[in-house]
Amino acid sequence: MTAPARSAGPRPGGRLLVDALAAHGVDRVFTVAGESYLHVLDALVDRPEIQVVTCRQEGGAAFMAEAHGKLTGRPGVCFVTRGPGACNGSIGVHTAMQDSTPMIYFIGQVARDQAEREAFQEIDYRRMFGAVAKWAAQIDDPARVPEFVSRAFHVAASGRPGPVVLALPEDMLAEAADVADAGVTAPTLPHPGPADLDRLADLLAAAERPLVLAGGSGWTDAAAGDLRRFAEAWRLPVAVSFRRQDVIDNRSPSYAGDLGTGANPALVARVKACDLLIVLGARLGEITTQGYAMLGLPVPRQTLVHLHPSAEEIGRVFHPTLGVQAAQAPAAAALAALAPPAACRWTAWADAAAADYAAWVAPQTYGGDLDLGRCFAWLADRLPDDAIVTVDAGNFSGWSHRFLRYRRPGRQLGPTSGAMGYAVPAAVSASLAHPDRIVVANVGDGGFQMTGQELATAMHHGAKPVILLFDNGMYGTIRMHQEREYPARVSATTLTNPDFAALARSYGAFGATVARTEDFAPAFEAALASGTAAVLHLKMDPEQITTRTTLAEVRAKALAAKG
Repeated sequence: MTAPARSAGPRPGGRLLVDALAAHGVDRVFTVAGESYLHVLDALVDRPEIQVVTCRQEGGAAFMAEAHGKLTGRPGVCFVTRGPGACNGSIGVHTAMQDSTPMIYFIGQVARDQAEREAFQEIDYRRMFGAVAKWAAQIDDPARVPEFVSRAFHVAASGRPGPVVLALPEDMLAEAADVADAGVTAPTLPHPGPADLDRLADLLAAAERPLVLAGGSGWTDAAAGDLRRFAEAWRLPVAVSFRRQDVIDNRSPSYAGDLGTGANPALVARVKACDLLIVLGARLGEITTQGYAMLGLPVPRQTLVHLHPSAEEIGRVFHPTLGVQAAQAPAAAALAALAPPAACRWTAWADAAAADYAAWVAPQTYGGDLDLGRCFAWLADRLPDDAIVTVDAGNFSGWSHRFLRYRRPGRQLGPTSGAMGYAVPAAVSASLAHPDRIVVANVGDGGFQMTGQELATAMHHGAKPVILLFDNGMYGTIRMHQEREYPARVSATTLTNPDFAALARSYGAFGATVARTEDFAPAFEAALASGTAAVLHLKMDPEQITTRTTLAEVRAKALAAKG
């Protein structure tokens, strides 16, 4: 912990808050301006080292802050105004919680003497966010601003990372206090103990079909390298949890694929068949466990070892044989230091897992003018190692999940919360954080219409993501479920869309429509060459509902099942 600075004399709460952000190394905040925290906005004028990103809707601002937290491992910071602003941005708080992303969400609040009267736009944010955030509080005394902000950074980044919500009464931000800035503390990272590692080694020695499942947030290049060294030295197949494909280099012979939506059936079968499952950093949630069906409930069929930074997460759903509270980085380092056996009994098992993955990512031939399998096979070879890919919620995400290859942490940003509208704001945030890298967003026509206005934010601040906009004229995932449950009875899922390429050009961005496979690569190169934000409007065949099936096939199967 660094020594706290001496008091700089009386300062208003708003200035104390901005000084605390600067002390914690914050270099960018995302906001939609509001009168409830004008004192903070004014104090930011005197802190040019903190970039203020002006967004167009609070949901977009919160998504940008969440993406920043994913990219950096440090809390992303978002400011919104009271009432409607707080409600609009709450989707980002929920995403940060489900995705275990460090984030601090500051909300302007009514003056203290107006509280509990249902004043204009008043909400009690401690109750509103109590079950969604790691900690929700209100700062009523400016003298406690340094204390609250320091605690917020510590809570957001320690254990299982997540969001912190702090409400800021308007009059508190104007009131002065003579208080010293608080010191900066490092997040607490639990480490595995020697007895835990000995027990894990014994379980490995007894296994015949072991498998590693890696995931969660907080991965660094060093931790990912340690995981790869451990897996390759022990010849262990490694699967990754939902939208965590970048925690291990996908070119590793140990990589077996991801357990997300539309997972490889061969991988799902392999997890069910393994006799030892080592889970490192991942939550054993609904998507990753394929509806909680891969393991027995509550006692798994497999021997389960669960290493996770939060003790509360271990045994939440599945009872482990060995539960170890440990963060990803120290746990991966400890595993990499384990001496592997001279020969592994499961070499054929690991080779088969790698072969299953290779077969899965080989694109099939699809009918129609735009073959997205071929497009994404080309893109997988075209993108450099440091490219950042953002992914929205929807069936179209299967193209990037299945066919792109990820190599290092911080290269795949997607909401495990399943929030639509994430990809465009996240791509803007990623491009601002790494202006030298290629950033590619994957978003459907429905999701783009939710937060596509953040193209204006990109143009205003010089971000230049390439947005791949998948247009099939429907809420595709819901249509697929609709056809499964109520075949041929379409309701509320058809969309009427604008000319998205023309819309992009109206913002001053690059816009092009891609309707044929052979036009994809030239359009992508032109988008990069434009030097600005870009939208490639991909005109999909509505029938191609996933990478594996068509709507007609889904409908026919459902009708047959209903007799």
